[in-house]
Amino acid sequence: MSTARTSTGTANAEEGALKRAIGPRLLILFVVGDILGTGIYATTGKVAGKVGGALWVPFAIGFVVAVLTAASYVELVGKYPKAAGAALYTQKAFGLPFVTFIVAFMVMCSGLSSASAAARAFGGDYLGELTGGAVPPTLVAILFVLLLAALNLRGVAESVKANVVLTLVELTGLLIVLAIGAYAVFTGAGEPSRLTDFEANGTGYALFSGVLGATALGFFAFVGFEDSVNMAEETQDPVRTFPRAVFIGVAVTGTIYVLVALVSSLLVDHRTLEGSSGPLLEVVKAGGIDFPHKLFAVIALFAVSNSALINIMMASRLCYGMANERILPRAMGRVLPRRRTPVVGIVFVSLLAVGLVCTGEIEGLGDTTAFLLLCVFAVVNVCVLVLRRDRVAHEHFRAPTALPVLGAVTALVLASPLADRPLDVYVRAGVLVVVGVVLWGVNRLVLRARAEG
Repeated sequence: MSTARTSTGTANAEEGALKRAIGPRLLILFVVGDILGTGIYATTGKVAGKVGGALWVPFAIGFVVAVLTAASYVELVGKYPKAAGAALYTQKAFGLPFVTFIVAFMVMCSGLSSASAAARAFGGDYLGELTGGAVPPTLVAILFVLLLAALNLRGVAESVKANVVLTLVELTGLLIVLAIGAYAVFTGAGEPSRLTDFEANGTGYALFSGVLGATALGFFAFVGFEDSVNMAEETQDPVRTFPRAVFIGVAVTGTIYVLVALVSSLLVDHRTLEGSSGPLLEVVKAGGIDFPHKLFAVIALFAVSNSALINIMMASRLCYGMANERILPRAMGRVLPRRRTPVVGIVFVSLLAVGLVCTGEIEGLGDTTAFLLLCVFAVVNVCVLVLRRDRVAHEHFRAPTALPVLGAVTALVLASPLADRPLDVYVRAGVLVVVGVVLWGVNRLVLRARAEG
């Protein structure tokens, strides 16, 4: 792979433009913080329930799939450093507004289902460690989403700086888990035989399907790098900054995930992990080190907060980008005069997130997020190949052709019925797409009426 550089990315002073407040270091932390969080802290146990003690295998496969698609995103954001992300790439590749809208809507819904899963996780076993389970989880999740909306309205700089703090906290939590695992290895604790245990799904096709299903759900832990492209218009020199930030972010998180999965299986049986919405807390309790359980619960709450914060940011910026591309009404691109944040987009996506919080639990919302994004990733990988014919004036990163091809194939396989995925995930995703189709029809009627008027 090679990365070419250009001097593009200077601040845009036009009225209504987003403020370029994100530098290279902030962007790396943004990517790491977006990928880390709810997936590894809350769904590790559900992944173990699908695959057994060989918990590290789905995360290792997910890491490879993430790298393949990340290369495609890096190439495209280098060519088109705009906020609309996958929607922009789909429109440029195929020129079909309906397809563009559906892709954009699926991306937005994936971010909102991810934020909703994080909100649900916030009210789960980690909070229960502090409160004894006395607080209604749905109410906690709704209030949580509203608080994040207020932070987003204040400004991108404030939101990204909060992301930096939360990223450092959640990274500390994972390092604690790894330190506990190292201690267990040196003291001879744990059961190494679990690391090759695939007994949760038997043998043959059942094993194959179980591993695919576990990988598909585990892939939820890797989503987030695609969110960063929607911050392109708020990043300083995006063509130069994005390749390094995205690849470093995916490499760091992928390594941490595989190690955490190894430690989790080493110390805790997969059935115990499966039964908890706070599986890493179970690992801390079983580690043989007297680390305060409540303190780790607080760290985990910070981690899932970070995931939700960034996904709300992504979805609101996606609305802003689509409005500027005339895919959504122009009002969705309205920004606060002084704060320069997309106020209508933030309010809109926050209300949708509140609705989603009331429709599912952590595993279902997480699996829905992964399914929607795997479908989008397949499209984005195809877009890379189609847009090779579109030359741009500046130099940019170009991925080897084999990577988007493999990225499209692996995404389609993980999104297919070959994966052991519950029916309700397909139903939820289908309903969201239908809602998108309805919104598309309404928007077209409004545009036509305005044109005729």
